[in-house]
Amino acid sequence: MTVLVDAAADPKGGEQPVRPPKGRWRRTAIIASFLAPALVVLGALVVYPIIYTIYRSFYSASGDEFVGLDNYVTMFTNEATFTAIRNNVMWVIVAPITCTVLGLIFAVLLEKLKWKTAFKLIIFMPMAISMLAAGVIFRSMFQEDPNLGVVNATIAGVQNVFSDASSYPGARPRDGFGIIADGSTIVSEAELQTGSSQDFPLVGVRQTDLPADAAQAEPAPAANDTQITGTVFLDVVPGGGGVNGEIEQGKSGLPGIRVDAVAPDGAVRGYATTGAGGTYTIEGLSPDESYRVALPATNFDQGFQGVAWLGPSLINAVIILSYVWIWAGFAMVMIASGLSAMDRSLQEASRVDGANEWQVFTKITAPLLSPVLIVVFVTLVINVLKIFDLVYVIPPGVSKPAANVIAVEMWTVSFGGGANQGLGSALALLLLILVLPSMIINVRRFREERGR
Repeated sequence: MTVLVDAAADPKGGEQPVRPPKGRWRRTAIIASFLAPALVVLGALVVYPIIYTIYRSFYSASGDEFVGLDNYVTMFTNEATFTAIRNNVMWVIVAPITCTVLGLIFAVLLEKLKWKTAFKLIIFMPMAISMLAAGVIFRSMFQEDPNLGVVNATIAGVQNVFSDASSYPGARPRDGFGIIADGSTIVSEAELQTGSSQDFPLVGVRQTDLPADAAQAEPAPAANDTQITGTVFLDVVPGGGGVNGEIEQGKSGLPGIRVDAVAPDGAVRGYATTGAGGTYTIEGLSPDESYRVALPATNFDQGFQGVAWLGPSLINAVIILSYVWIWAGFAMVMIASGLSAMDRSLQEASRVDGANEWQVFTKITAPLLSPVLIVVFVTLVINVLKIFDLVYVIPPGVSKPAANVIAVEMWTVSFGGGANQGLGSALALLLLILVLPSMIINVRRFREERGR
């Protein structure tokens, strides 16, 4: 601010600035003293790292040689980078939309429940778990082995209820008493005529896995000229001992096993099922034909061995599911806050006019919640673009390339064995460029809300 003074009073003539009062200087100093720590922290933790990252991206892995745009060329010609970008695009499309939609559904529906606070607490609880711990939980739950993974164990249990599971998975014949054909079918070594007997001493079955109706193995009854008989038994004496291939005291019969009489042309002419003592009798056979006695593979099938959830084809779905499990609660709480601040008179007026609940939701509730929904969605977009923890923890080694994202690729080439911080800096700048539009949208939204 300047004022005009009398030239005669001013020996030098012209205009003279008027100094601000001491109080203004004092207020400026106070403001600067409060802003200085924040500016120093922002400069040290945000501005300087960004500037140095830009500078470092133009240098070699060692940092001694200026390479220009070589790191950027390498980044965009590397298959791992393309996989990471593709996965990030998939994350941006699937995860934020799913979390926002689920959050909206939970916020609206739980509002009508009597115990809504308890349900909201349960849904929000995963937010209290660290991403690392959540990754460990999901990796354990989706193990392929049904004995280790809860998900595959549940699927196996349901499948066993609705299907006939093998009672003797992994069983095999004692050497010299049968051959294995077609993977797991057990067949007699020689062809038999009617009136013959064929025993099958088996091993590879634990005593604790035997059915409750299993009894002491018994010799099969003599066969007539239209029968083939025999005994299928576990050729193991508890505690050891015994003669291989012989039916002895302590050896258990294997009940429930189907036994087929197979003609030379491959057709099954007859079959029987072993009883409690392991004996069987196949009847109605022709004396003019020879047969091989077979124990079909269905008796020994390993059954459901688990879905490869953590394999390359499904790993991204598992990781995104874990993210939704954690962040759907955040979306629900944010949307519920907007719902509680909403003017309910419009909803009541629409109901009075005859609108049903779906019309109230689509025409009134959802449009009024749109500012909150946009903020939640954009916040989740920023979050998924930087996703690291879950992608690093959940995939086993063979599936890591298929689940790769930009943040993990940046860490890998910089510190995870690549030792190329020049390329890592270029990837960091790519991630910053991808995040910036969402950040700008959020800042503009906040300004618009503040201006209302």
